[in-house]
Amino acid sequence: MKFPERIKNKILVTGGAGFVGSGMTEKLISDPENYVVVVDSLLTGSRKKIPETEHDNLRFIKCDVNDYKDISSVFYAYSFDYVFHYAAVVGVKRTLQNPVMVLNDIAGFNNLLQLSKNTGVKRVFFSSSSEVYGEPVEFPQNEETTPLNSRLPYAIVKNVGEAYLKSFHREFGLEYTIFRFFNTYGPKQSREFVISRFLSMALQNQDITIYGDGSQTRTFCYIKDNVDACYAAFKNDLYVNDVVNIGGGNELSVLELAKIVIKVTGSSSNIIHLPALEEGDMTRRLPDTSKMKTLLKREVTPLEEGLEKVIQQGQFISLIK
Repeated sequence: MKFPERIKNKILVTGGAGFVGSGMTEKLISDPENYVVVVDSLLTGSRKKIPETEHDNLRFIKCDVNDYKDISSVFYAYSFDYVFHYAAVVGVKRTLQNPVMVLNDIAGFNNLLQLSKNTGVKRVFFSSSSEVYGEPVEFPQNEETTPLNSRLPYAIVKNVGEAYLKSFHREFGLEYTIFRFFNTYGPKQSREFVISRFLSMALQNQDITIYGDGSQTRTFCYIKDNVDACYAAFKNDLYVNDVVNIGGGNELSVLELAKIVIKVTGSSSNIIHLPALEEGDMTRRLPDTSKMKTLLKREVTPLEEGLEKVIQQGQFISLIK
């Protein structure tokens, strides 16, 4: 395929019709030197999330990364310089109810990395997860020192993905950067995730439901902070062959989050406690974000400010209906 002369980077974004993947796509195409191909099976993604653009540097292809024939034809057509791998089965309930579907994502790693090392890809960026830490034994959770204690299929698959990248680098010299995402939120996020679910309930004055007593803690990262930090690693060749936590800096309980959402929305919602989940709801999350701060070079978005931004976006309202 012939590209405009200005194009310097041909970039594949898998899962680019998803929440974080579409955010990265929007950032990448803002630079006219980047040509971005988004592939997504649309299992959990939506074409509505893919940025609308008048530029000629974005292409969407419906494609299953786990199907070698499907994804290989894309690789050979474009000869990518970089790959951002976001495609995955996501959502706590979905991953718990469909463990075999989750395990199928391992095939996607093998497909992408075999094709990357055979077609001249310079570097693969992988969206891993805080779930690889499992029930952590160290706080804050540091990329180098905190043991990985993953047991659930989703977390194990992310851990396997990290092992694939490190192995392909060791044997073939394929460079990588691993991003371990902690809870990220923003306007395009689907309702099944905690902040979107709480906001949609609060905006409609419905009861906000919490699993267990709500004492489990999380940190929350606004989508722009996530994307800006990851983009900086790409643009400036930072943390090559390394792992970076991407998350918020302030730890708070899920119960505290519900109360903040009610306050910010001015809602009359009540908080209702449901039985605790049998598995998959870790008691605590707190990342060491030292590397992320180096990438971001600014303060992260405060939670209440981020919530206000989400509420102001008409996209969010349309997604919750």
